[in-house]
Amino acid sequence: MARRIATLEQHLGLHLFDRLPQAWRLTCEGESLVPYARRLEEEALALAHAAHAHGTTSGPVRVSAPPIFASRFLLPRLAPALALAPAIQLQLLGEAREANLARREADIALRLGRPADERLAGRPLADVGYGFYAHPRWGEVAEVDWRFLRHGDEDGGGDTARCLREFAAGRSVAFASNDLLILCEAACAGLGVALLPHFLARDDRRLVALASGWGVQRPLWLAIHPEVRRSPRVAWASGLIGDTVMAAASELV
Repeated sequence: MARRIATLEQHLGLHLFDRLPQAWRLTCEGESLVPYARRLEEEALALAHAAHAHGTTSGPVRVSAPPIFASRFLLPRLAPALALAPAIQLQLLGEAREANLARREADIALRLGRPADERLAGRPLADVGYGFYAHPRWGEVAEVDWRFLRHGDEDGGGDTARCLREFAAGRSVAFASNDLLILCEAACAGLGVALLPHFLARDDRRLVALASGWGVQRPLWLAIHPEVRRSPRVAWASGLIGDTVMAAASELV
């Protein structure tokens, strides 16, 4: 990157960045060129989207999805169809963050919640249900003495965060992790009660469901950039994923 910036500065005859010990800072000349650079980036991305839209029915398709959902639910159900379509190279990216579809970080994204970017084409596929699960020994403990396991983002304002806070009602949190698989293993180890997606915990014989009157559902959306969805291979993959999830929707709640 440093070499590329030096080459650009030499080509333009301008000093664009001050090289500071801890960071690089734009010079006044660099700041003045930012709007033009952004327009160039937008045009380059538009060109890439347009080229991708005229692709063939073979080649790579990048799909971003929550890691546990991608590995434990989606992949096993997609595998039979993918085996019959070897020309499509599906790249399944397990990501907790939201991939930027406008920047081509992925072609398709599965997200828990409606996409905030109104430029994207999206549709709801199913609801993902969550419930409280724990090692069987917690079923023998008075609820007032339960201890809880918290997902890393459940101190925020999301649906699962609110559900855990309301149910725990001030009772202690014994363990926290930003990884749902780790949280599930902590529950299996008997560390406490966790709010987990049903598709992950329901069939795990090491766990039992508790507090049947409590839980939450989060909508799963498929998002795609309007330009990219005209690509035959992306359209095929989008249809396959949508049909697969909707056919198994009852297993998610």
